[in-house]
Amino acid sequence: MVFCLQHLEPILLHLQFAFLDCIAQADDDSDHNVEFASGNVQVITTKESWDQKLEQARRDSKIVIANFSATWCGPCKMIAPYYCELSEKYPSIMFLLVDVDELADFSTLWDIKATPTFFFLKDGKEVDKLVGANKPELEKKIVVINDAVPHKQ
Repeated sequence: MVFCLQHLEPILLHLQFAFLDCIAQADDDSDHNVEFASGNVQVITTKESWDQKLEQARRDSKIVIANFSATWCGPCKMIAPYYCELSEKYPSIMFLLVDVDELADFSTLWDIKATPTFFFLKDGKEVDKLVGANKPELEKKIVVINDAVPHKQ
């Protein structure tokens, strides 16, 4: 099979611009001003804080949703306000935020391949997962898991 460079050139050019756009976004200082955690979202900054939150969730019989995200990630920025809204809409669920760059080794333990990645945890164990910034699918999974768990009165 013979590949013609003439046909590949537009594709390579598109990839080059996409790559340069990602680099420009990663270097943009204004990205750090994006509000990723408001509402009832709790930011995880250490492995110890992660362990404390999971223990608290176990004691309170709460489901945990952990959003593994990055400040430079376009889809993460897009879904962050919605994630915060969901944290207020579903107060019986614990919403956590983990910055994959701040906690790189920890994120590696969770085998994060793309951001955002949402883990749904019960008693510290994964019961579901969503990769990507799919708002309808995220809320659908939250509704299913929320309806399946008895809540304290």
